[in-house]
Amino acid sequence: MAGLATSFGSGAMTNSFEDIENTNLIFLIGSNPTEAHPILGVKMKKAIRNGAKLIVIDPRRTEMAEMAELWLPIKPGTDIALLNGIMHTILKEELWDKDFVNQRTENLAELIEVVSEYTPEKVAQITGISIELIEEAARLYASNRDAIICYTLGITEHIVGTMNVMNIANLAMLTGHLGRERVGVNPLRGQNNVQGACDMGALPDVLPGYQKVFNEEARKQFSKSWGVEISSKVGLTIPEMFDAVILGSIRAMYIIGEDPVLTDPDGNHVRKVLESLDFLVVQDLFMTETAQLANVILPASSFAEKDGTFTNSERRVQRVRKAIEPIGNSKPDWQIISELSTRMGYPMNYDSPSQIFVEMAALTPIYRGMDYTRLEEKGLQWPCPTKAHPGTPVLHIGQFSKGKGTFKGIEHLSPAEETDEEYPFLLSTGRRLHHYNVTSQYSPSLKTYHPEERAMIHPKDAMKLDVKTGDRIKIVSRRGELVTAIEVTDKVSEKMIWMSFHHREVPTNVLTNGAFDPISHTGEYKVAAVKIDKYED
Repeated sequence: MAGLATSFGSGAMTNSFEDIENTNLIFLIGSNPTEAHPILGVKMKKAIRNGAKLIVIDPRRTEMAEMAELWLPIKPGTDIALLNGIMHTILKEELWDKDFVNQRTENLAELIEVVSEYTPEKVAQITGISIELIEEAARLYASNRDAIICYTLGITEHIVGTMNVMNIANLAMLTGHLGRERVGVNPLRGQNNVQGACDMGALPDVLPGYQKVFNEEARKQFSKSWGVEISSKVGLTIPEMFDAVILGSIRAMYIIGEDPVLTDPDGNHVRKVLESLDFLVVQDLFMTETAQLANVILPASSFAEKDGTFTNSERRVQRVRKAIEPIGNSKPDWQIISELSTRMGYPMNYDSPSQIFVEMAALTPIYRGMDYTRLEEKGLQWPCPTKAHPGTPVLHIGQFSKGKGTFKGIEHLSPAEETDEEYPFLLSTGRRLHHYNVTSQYSPSLKTYHPEERAMIHPKDAMKLDVKTGDRIKIVSRRGELVTAIEVTDKVSEKMIWMSFHHREVPTNVLTNGAFDPISHTGEYKVAAVKIDKYED
């Protein structure tokens, strides 16, 4: 496994936002930060104003692509091939960091064996990117001592998402862009406090702090503190839960702060799964599409109505302070869970989030040096193992957490579904600035900025269909169909359409593919084969 993937919380940034502002080069792949991470997008613009160069790898010509020194318009689902082609050039032209590789890594021979086959000519055929751009990107990234990689869901939402991340780690290690300021591999988390949720053990195979459930010593600590025997059995991921519902081994589900009917791939399948349950509980702020299927709805309060902590993408744990009292009958999530647990026979007698944090920090080595007093000013970045520790802005200084970083040769694998004669268009999905996730249905003011979904379609395809911006088309995949308005634009390639999933009137995820990464179990939102026709009402 490549070195990055063995670090604490493999989805965490190795570096800090400050390093992104001050680096010499930003290698941006599978990410559109000006819309999906607007605060960080501003920091990237600041870096560019200060002289940093920008490489953007994205199938769409986004705002960041228009600011880039190099824009590589990649065919979705071919990131492994492109990264291999870039490393092929770096090795061939001896642009790699020999000192870093020799001192801090192992298994280089395996990487060389694989990438030697990925010539720029071969990679150009797979990715649709010119030979010249592939070679220029390799030279530009490798030749800058301070170069930082940022990626998001455009990398992970594939059946090879984990392998994509490992190959990014390969590239960073090959060029020595790890373990110091202004470099690193930096995933930008997809939603607020995703990092914090993962830190707290909201994954099926870990306890808080990424301590594996099969780690006997960790289990002993939690068992002693909680007064129960902690199981060593790894839990189920979301796709596994849905499969278990279909098979009948799960008959009830408790969903907190998620709307899988709109946001999970293959939405018709998700709806069928949830409708087949005997009992569904949904804990949320709004009457979501998922909540409408629930037997019981538990009204949660928003971030402005509760105290606690959020952890952001740079691993910074920050205080959240209550601004107003919870509205109506709503309650903070911790209080709902505590009261429910108590009524089910396991008393949770917590008085406040700070009391929970103290207990959690005592059981979690990477948080152990934190408390609310230390978090007051600007938070702390984990790992922070002692009260005297200042926090960790940069991971992997001196050595990786596992010792030496291990290169892994990774072969290109095609997406689970490709275009064909019947379904000739490639659909890719993402977010828009004004709505972010599925907020459009709850905010009339935001909806005025972008009132309806408009699928992006290339002018040549629009001409063949005899449609123009504002017209409607019918889109059909092997899983579902919908009708949407369109935006005719050359920001997407021919035979490609792009959509967001914010509007319940246009539930984009009835089209997307339910295939998922076998390791992370993340769905392949970024590649689906569809056919389209002009819609006549």
